[in-house]
Amino acid sequence: MTTRDLRTEIREFLGSRRARITPEQAGLPAYGGNRRVKGLRREEVALLAGVSVDYYVRMERGGLAGASEGVLDALASALRLDEAERDHLFHLARRSAAPGGARRPGPAATVRSTLRQVLDAISDAPAWIGNGRYDVLAANRLASALYSPVLAGPRRPANTARFVYLNPEAARDFFVDYDEITRDVAAKLRMEAGRHPHDDELIALIGELSTRSELFRRRWASQDVRLRRSGRKRVRHPVVGRFDLDVESLALPAEPGLHLNVYTAPAGTPTADNVALLASWAATQRLAPWAATDE
Repeated sequence: MTTRDLRTEIREFLGSRRARITPEQAGLPAYGGNRRVKGLRREEVALLAGVSVDYYVRMERGGLAGASEGVLDALASALRLDEAERDHLFHLARRSAAPGGARRPGPAATVRSTLRQVLDAISDAPAWIGNGRYDVLAANRLASALYSPVLAGPRRPANTARFVYLNPEAARDFFVDYDEITRDVAAKLRMEAGRHPHDDELIALIGELSTRSELFRRRWASQDVRLRRSGRKRVRHPVVGRFDLDVESLALPAEPGLHLNVYTAPAGTPTADNVALLASWAATQRLAPWAATDE
């Protein structure tokens, strides 16, 4: 990513966050009834952040280099950034401080054999390992069965973002909360792009989605960012039916950028019963644990 691209990203991110806050929400008087800007003016953000107007204008134009942690914290508070947005702002500032710094590789695209053994040892819950690009790198037998619609294509590694945006009919059938999933995927990809701006595979993925999906272009333009969190995943398996699953996404410290995702359901619930049915179906289909490579 060039310096100009980075400055554009900073400008669009800060401008979009500023536009969503009204003076009333910020506790400021709204003088006059005909404001020319949506949300806060730049001078109002400067006032809230405790910096000069000129300084804030320079920051919004992409000049985050040299901004102290205290200034960034004040700016995050003024713009009411959530945890993911604040994290993204600090990543942008670090990149501004060294725009020509060393290129860091993106997350791995393979999984060590010992991690596959860990997946195989999780026998009662769907579990899989992925990276920030939404590549599915390895899955145990139950996850291979549950995510069979996502893993069905010949391309390896399978990629959930491509499935969501480039196979929308199948994705709508599979993900109960499809619209929310599309927002999550775009927001988490933008977060990943902030952390790994020189990841060629990520750049290619975003370019492909932007070229082929109008919905992705809209979601990407929102400038939203989100962290990977635990939560609820609701899917419809084409054979077994609906699953309302609790998801834990665990970072793997020895493999930076990779996450172990485990799906569970409380005992005695319809989803727990369906997990047992899924295991039986997988056995009849002789499904093997899925891997992105044959290593």
